Parts: sequence; structure tokens; C-alpha cells
Amino acid sequence: SDFPISYDEIAIYWRAFNYTYVIPYPAEREAEVMAILGPQADETYNFQYAAQLASNEIVALTGRDQYFAWYNRGSNLVKLQDFAGAADAYDQAFALYPSIPEESRPWRMLWYQTGPYFAYYYTGRYNDVINLATTTLTSASEPAIEESFYWRAMARLALGDNQGAIEDFEESLKWHAEFEPSLYQLRALGVEGY
Repeated sequence: SDFPISYDEIAIYWRAFNYTYVIPYPAEREAEVMAILGPQADETYNFQYAAQLASNEIVALTGRDQYFAWYNRGSNLVKLQDFAGAADAYDQAFALYPSIPEESRPWRMLWYQTGPYFAYYYTGRYNDVINLATTTLTSASEPAIEESFYWRAMARLALGDNQGAIEDFEESLKWHAEFEPSLYQLRALGVEGY
């Protein structure tokens, strides 16, 4: 049956997903869809718009919602390849995290939105990548998060810890056997069997 929900309530929950949307449409109606989207059809414009929306929400919101606004700003800046700006935004989000009541903390964020790894890695903050990945993996009841193993491996590799990187790449494959980024890195490192 129908389950009516107000737009304001949808927005509250949608914020946690960075207002991401997917528009399925038949190929023959693409021109119509693009006309409806207008400038939002351009990916760069869309991420710039979303980053500005997040900035507006940062000053308007508090608590958990403000955390999501900062996180969303970081995610949009990653898409725009402004990794330094993204890292700053994620730093602000993570600084707010302890002030969120424990029962309301979005502790699975990095299971689904891995932007902080990109931001910290591409700004040379390899130890932050390692610490964040380790925290994410240890907070899970089962460390089945291949992206966290992958990014920790990439940071270890950047710091010269090839053996630690290999172990993490291999661990990621235990959870996702065909995870191509890890397979690629293991092959590049000359590890046999991949």
C-alpha cells in the first residue's frame, strides 16, 4: 500500500546519501530527459551544484545533519578532484562525529562512501588512510570491506611497506575474489597467482 512521506522527511534521509539519484529512461527519450535536467545533466556542473548545496547546509544545520553536509561536501569535491578541499571537509565531518549521540552515529559510512580514502591518499596523508581504514575494519562485526583493505594497502605501498600492502590486497580478495583494483596491484607488484 502507499506510504506517504513528506518531501522534507525524504530530504532528511536523502542527505545521508549525498542526494544521489539515478534516472532510468528508455534511450529514445534521452533528449527529453536531458531537457528536463537542464544544466544538471552536465556531471561537472552537477557536482559543483551539489558541493554548493552542501556548503549551504553546513552553515544551516547542526549535529548529525551537519556531519552529513560536511561529508557530502567532501564527496562532491572528490568527484571534482579537489582532493585538498575534500580532505578539509572530511576533517570537519570527522571532528563532529564524536559529538553525535552514539546511537545516531552513521558508523557504516565508509562501507558505502569511500571518498575520504581518495581525499587523504591523493593529498599524501597515507597514515590517515591507514588509521581510517583500520578503524573502519575493526568497527565492523566482520571485516568484509574490500575497499578499506585496498586503500590501506595503497597507503602502505606509498609508505614503502610492500609486504603489508600485499597482505591487505590479498585480504581484500578474501572478501571479494574478483576485486579488480587489488588484482591489478598484486600483478603490478609481481605477486604470483594473480
